Amino acid sequence: MKMKTMTVAVLGIALLGTYACSKDDNSGNTNQPIQTVTASNIVADTILGIAPSGQPYGSGKFTFFSLERNTVVPSSDSATNKWDIGFRGTTIITNSGNSGPGQGGAFVFIGLFDDLLTIPADSVFRVDNAPSSYAIPTGSNRGWYVYNAPVNLVTPVPGRVLVIRTATGKYAKLEILNYYRGGVTPAATASDDDKLRNQRFYTFRYRFQPDGTKTF
Repeated sequence: MKMKTMTVAVLGIALLGTYACSKDDNSGNTNQPIQTVTASNIVADTILGIAPSGQPYGSGKFTFFSLERNTVVPSSDSATNKWDIGFRGTTIITNSGNSGPGQGGAFVFIGLFDDLLTIPADSVFRVDNAPSSYAIPTGSNRGWYVYNAPVNLVTPVPGRVLVIRTATGKYAKLEILNYYRGGVTPAATASDDDKLRNQRFYTFRYRFQPDGTKTF
């Protein structure tokens, strides 16, 4: 994704940033309906500047997230099974393959989040083999997003659900809702500076199945 210009400004934000979560019910144990959780403003390697090639760059670090505990996980735990997915720009990794030691994996389900009630029996979970391939494919219109070059914006593709096998071998379904700070995509007419400063802040919703089954 090439950007035209940028006035470099280091934001006063810690790498892990701040985030907010909400739930659609108050279930407290596995005998009650599982929850849909919304996580907001998950920082994904905020942009620090523009390389001579025209590509934006950050620190190059992933932000790790536990779907089971609904929290950001410190990078010091990156070599453990305490996290399930990680975010860096538009790349999402799973705790699998050469990205981590867990039992993770994923595939992209084509359909609506609310309609996915059971993971199909013939589903194939991919694992990460970075940097050549990831369980969740990278690139515009290959995984969860599309990049609109004329207006310089990244938006989720409707009807793409990420089905995640967690680090401990359980399951979750996840939908990316927005890629910008506060869950608000800048207007197409906004400046490139605004688009750069406010991107790489994920908002997503997910349902985690704690009992290890493939139903939601």
